[in-house]
Amino acid sequence: MNVAAPMRTTGRRVTGWALKVAGLGRIYGDPGPGSLAGTGPGAGTSVSPLTGAVVAAWDVSFDVSPGEALGVVGESGSGKSTVMRCLAGDERPTGGSAYLREAGDGDLFALDDGERRRLRIDKIAVVYQDPAAGLNLGVSAGGNIAEPLIAAGGRHFGRIRDRAAELLERVEVPLDRMDDPVRTFSGGMRQRVQIAKALANRPPVLLLDEPTTGLDASVAAGVLDLLRGLLEELGVAAVVVSHDFTVIEMLTRRVLVMQHGRVVESGLTDQLLEDPQHPYSQRLVAAARG
Repeated sequence: MNVAAPMRTTGRRVTGWALKVAGLGRIYGDPGPGSLAGTGPGAGTSVSPLTGAVVAAWDVSFDVSPGEALGVVGESGSGKSTVMRCLAGDERPTGGSAYLREAGDGDLFALDDGERRRLRIDKIAVVYQDPAAGLNLGVSAGGNIAEPLIAAGGRHFGRIRDRAAELLERVEVPLDRMDDPVRTFSGGMRQRVQIAKALANRPPVLLLDEPTTGLDASVAAGVLDLLRGLLEELGVAAVVVSHDFTVIEMLTRRVLVMQHGRVVESGLTDQLLEDPQHPYSQRLVAAARG
């Protein structure tokens, strides 16, 4: 894939990538070379007929610039969520490399678990499909936001609370709910708190995993409007994983289409939606339009 053209964000010109991924692969089971044969879109399966291994993702490459959102779309089992989990550090890939410009020249996938966890403090943030995966539901909204701030070295209670209040206001959570346990919030409100928590330390990269799945249509539309405005304003590089083309269309500039663990098509989001080239992409777009 070609490196993205420079983009304008928050009034300044930016060039280059914030996150670069090359040849990401994840195999469950026997990772030997024989496991790849007979898998992929052409074979119609991700399961190796020779070893029974599941080739969840293979040879996935892309880059994302500051201020840009890249979509990864596909049906359940396509490999998109596996890519997200590998980037988030929730799983270790079988192969490939990833580089974060603000983390130096080292391969993220070569870091140990402790180093990967430290990146999640202020370099790579994740918004999960289920807010319970990204929040402590027994802790207050303000307390959830305070956690990454304290992990990053924050010690001044007043400044931490002010930052939490600022973020809750930005995501349109009433400040009189700041000290309420998140378990008392609706699904949409929980997702807004999770977004605020993810942005607490101004990370350069944001990973969004099916951010509106399970929300009512009107609530989902509000969350998408919120995310689109924040991404444009803050200039973060975002990777958006979704099966929903409405999400991809609203948030992303470029998109990868995955099927049976492989990328089958990539390009500008608007062009792919208007004129998909791969038969699988055509079926997805037709289903979304229908």
